Amino acid sequence: MPYPVGREIVADAGRLGTRRHIIHALIEIDVTDARRFIRGVKAETGRSLSFTAFLLCCLARAIEAHPNVCAYKTRGMRGRRLILFNEVDIVTMIETEIDGVALPHVVRAANRKSYEVISDEIGTVRSNPGHSKQTGGLSRWGARLPWFVRDIFYRIILSNPHRFKRYAGTAIVTAVGMFTRGGGWGIGFLPMHTLGLTVGGLVQRPAFVGDTIAAREYLSVTISFDHDVVDGAPAARFVDYFRQLVEDGACLRGVV
Repeated sequence: MPYPVGREIVADAGRLGTRRHIIHALIEIDVTDARRFIRGVKAETGRSLSFTAFLLCCLARAIEAHPNVCAYKTRGMRGRRLILFNEVDIVTMIETEIDGVALPHVVRAANRKSYEVISDEIGTVRSNPGHSKQTGGLSRWGARLPWFVRDIFYRIILSNPHRFKRYAGTAIVTAVGMFTRGGGWGIGFLPMHTLGLTVGGLVQRPAFVGDTIAAREYLSVTISFDHDVVDGAPAARFVDYFRQLVEDGACLRGVV
């Protein structure tokens, strides 16, 4: 069978990410209440809300509160500097066809959008990929160019954080285990972004809730950081804040 043209970009990403200094935080998050809420909305209204969109919404708010974990290096007249963005643009990989190459779609200003808006946006792109116009062109046409031409393009966009943001957002979310049974972490790579969230498996296990034991659902999540721009302590504080947002269901408030 023919090699999918779009996978050339995936191979480029792996090659670009091999020499970066990435640190990973492997955590489990109690998502029982959030998933129960989403199932309740489905039962009462028939509306299907995306769980990935919920995680993306929480991630965007966590980055907004800790922008240093998602900074980008640049070189100016005064030497190296860090660029921090007010808008959190998150690219998420959307499978628009079974066994096809996932489409990278950038959710612009995700920190300023509600969970429902993000969920609707992802659902629209999944059902009609033509609605995603930010990054699909590189997958469709850029992959047909020779690899050294693509490398020139990568160097150009990486040389300017503002240009990179326009093409690829500021953070990335990918899921490797949401469609499988059982827990487990995925160790992703960051070819260009400085922060990435890899969604792993989901497992149910007993846990203490107050003084009683109840069945709870735990999601395995890996958060990857560029160690060139952030140290372990601020990264740990970011992870703790993100976990709190997910477990408290902060992005679910106001959903009708």
